Amino acid sequence: MEEVLKQTAFRELVEKAGGKMVPFAGFIMPVQFEGINIEHETVRKAIGVFDVSHMGEFWVKGPNATAFIQKITTNNVNDLYDGRVQYSCFPNGKGGIVDDLLVYRFNDELYFLVVNASNIDKDYNWCAQFAAEFNIVPGKDFINASDEYCQLAVQGPLALKAMQKLTNEPIEDMEYYHCKFIEFAGIKDAIFSTTGYTGSGGCEIYVKNQDAEKLWNAVFEAGAEYGIKPIGLGARDTLRLESGFCLYGNDIDDTTSPIEAGLGWITKFTDDNDFVDKDKMLKLKADGIKKRLKPFILEDRGIPRQHYEICNANGDVIGEVTSGTMSPMLKIGIGLGYIAEEYSKLGTEIYIKVRDKMLKAKITKTPFWSGQ
Repeated sequence: MEEVLKQTAFRELVEKAGGKMVPFAGFIMPVQFEGINIEHETVRKAIGVFDVSHMGEFWVKGPNATAFIQKITTNNVNDLYDGRVQYSCFPNGKGGIVDDLLVYRFNDELYFLVVNASNIDKDYNWCAQFAAEFNIVPGKDFINASDEYCQLAVQGPLALKAMQKLTNEPIEDMEYYHCKFIEFAGIKDAIFSTTGYTGSGGCEIYVKNQDAEKLWNAVFEAGAEYGIKPIGLGARDTLRLESGFCLYGNDIDDTTSPIEAGLGWITKFTDDNDFVDKDKMLKLKADGIKKRLKPFILEDRGIPRQHYEICNANGDVIGEVTSGTMSPMLKIGIGLGYIAEEYSKLGTEIYIKVRDKMLKAKITKTPFWSGQ
């Protein structure tokens, strides 16, 4: 039976703008418009707009909202204050990751969780099993609002300057990873956040589906003088990889721990943070890990791809590539991969097996590209 693909509220507008549509995470989405490299450079140098309405959104409400989220995520929710956003993940009870997510705090009784499109039902069902412990009622205090919202990610160094035209609220100088309800483009109670998946700054704007066309038209009109363009998911992937951001399903999944994935910084072992899997994560940290997700750059010409073997100088397999591409800004092959711990130090020489060739590479740091 053929899969019925969902479509976002921007579908017709995206196609009219020239989007090449492909199936993605159960949706029909634009992979590119003009071409991945030119779209990538547009975001790095100016301003680009992504339809990311496929992402999932959950509301968590009530006096026990904070305690509930503290249980189901690894980061310390008590570090948040009103208007702050936090990157985190759901541990799966077995040492792995259900999904990674953003936690938006509006106040101590109102949170907004943004999850990956392919995991919406999985995430909601996972979290709901812990609800009763905190007197959280699914459907009332924990609400899957994914089908109600559409979202544009307006990204690039000129994004906030352009978007300031559309609201009387001060947004141009908002700090990274902050959020607020504002009137935006004449739309009341839009959720505006200085978040994104590109590493080039900008914002993400959530509105109800009925306001999609109004938002789209206003954003493109406001950005016209800055060279604004629609951007597809192809460039979204090269942008996030160039910035060193993990992608669920590639770099992290149910079999990888946040410690192995280099996400120890969102795994807080504080006394007030008794999250699912805390004991397992502590033991893993104490015992030491056997593999680690590390960034690398190719020194030989070539493009690393997911599942390519990573080898040492003797040709022994020591890991596997999880994400790889030709960096549009650096013009070299870059990637992430799980590598045996003893080969994970900065500057270590490794080899990527591409067909029958062994391409020399070395362990580096992220972001691969930082604007210089």
